[in-house]
Amino acid sequence: MEVGAVAEARVKDLRLLVTGGLGFIGSHFIRHMLNEHPDCYIVNLDAMTYAGNPANLKDVEKDPRYLFVKGDITRKRDVENTARDVDAVINFAASTHVDRSIEDPENFVQTNVLGTLVLLEHARRYDVQRFLQISSDEVYGSIGEGSFGEIDPLSPSSPYSASKAGADLLANAYHRTYGLPILIARSSNNFGPYQHPEKLMPLLILRAFRNEPLPLYGDGMNVRDWIYVEDNCTAIDTILDKGREGEVYNIAAGNEKTNLEVAKFILKELSRPESLIAFVKDRPGHDRRYSLDTTKIRELGWKPTHRFEGALRGTIDWYLRSEWWWKPLLRSPLE
Repeated sequence: MEVGAVAEARVKDLRLLVTGGLGFIGSHFIRHMLNEHPDCYIVNLDAMTYAGNPANLKDVEKDPRYLFVKGDITRKRDVENTARDVDAVINFAASTHVDRSIEDPENFVQTNVLGTLVLLEHARRYDVQRFLQISSDEVYGSIGEGSFGEIDPLSPSSPYSASKAGADLLANAYHRTYGLPILIARSSNNFGPYQHPEKLMPLLILRAFRNEPLPLYGDGMNVRDWIYVEDNCTAIDTILDKGREGEVYNIAAGNEKTNLEVAKFILKELSRPESLIAFVKDRPGHDRRYSLDTTKIRELGWKPTHRFEGALRGTIDWYLRSEWWWKPLLRSPLE
């Protein structure tokens, strides 16, 4: 459906605008909300870039509570025509791949900063009840020991993380200046089904499956705190429901792993030799370790329910069974 053709459907309780809902986390969030909240109606505004895949939500596209609209958050008219009558905005729409941001930083600033500004202005004009900005742990930068709390200063290292930090600061400013009911969710690295093959987990899984080299930057000892995407969705749902306006909430599951550990786990699960691991030149500004303090969101009653090993095994199995989904996304050679 194109912008301008939005239906007049209504629900009793909650009408959400989810931007970037054809992406990895956004599509899981939409499915979660439809499953858990029977009276929820969702409008999904997505520009359908390479990372926005309609196949991600094929199972819900006929649900009467769901409406897809093709449009770009950087275009005021697209947002205006789509979101005049929504109760809440959840902004997943973003350019997210760090390597791409190094090659094309302008696109990231355009989408992640200007796009967020357009949404904030719309929310201010139409008295949106909740505006939830989906951010990233990368805005804090790297940390050697301990964990970042929500009040720690932002120190992004890449054009991607800088653009996300800029969006966070804009959201915070709109709360302080205009009283907009802002919430910010900063999650650690997600993994699970429907994640684009350029991201680390599916990249390693599909390369191992195809007996191709698994590229790891530098020495492979960069640490990420992994969270299964469904746990992240329950956390975002919790923040939307119980979070305090103007607050930031970190989301993580306490699964700190080096990239090398992740690669070895995947190779073992697929009975492939560790000789497939290929160390490559490190990328510029590569953060060494991410770690988040999640005390604040746990005080809202949230906690992760998926164990890392079991969730990763399930993710590997999904990719092995879902060639129909990932094969059209592959370039040659696999990125």
